[in-house]
Amino acid sequence: MRHLVRPSALVATYFDTLAPNQVATARALQQAVLAAAPQLEQTVKWGNLTFVSEGRNLLAIVTHKAHAHLQVFNGAMLGAEFPELEGVGKGIRHMKQRYSQPVDDALVQDIVRAAVMVGISRRDD
Repeated sequence: MRHLVRPSALVATYFDTLAPNQVATARALQQAVLAAAPQLEQTVKWGNLTFVSEGRNLLAIVTHKAHAHLQVFNGAMLGAEFPELEGVGKGIRHMKQRYSQPVDDALVQDIVRAAVMVGISRRDD
């Protein structure tokens, strides 16, 4: 079985590759995620900072030109509780965060905790 390489240098390099206007928002999202769930592992997948729980992708920070997404891999299961999550399909939802707006730490942390709980309950199935 392959194991992810998760050195802190890889995560640091991720931030080095972002445009200057993206860094503060991506860092704020990262800090909010880790404040809610410090046990999550960080890695870079598909060019995005991805948070993993027991080998499963849980969340990712995906940067775009004018905004970043906090991508929630099991977000479809959280849509009723968090109308801020956008998207359609079987699984992934995202919360859009404009670079010019402050990050709502409390909301991000609530979403992260809910995503972790759903991930735990799915693992027990």
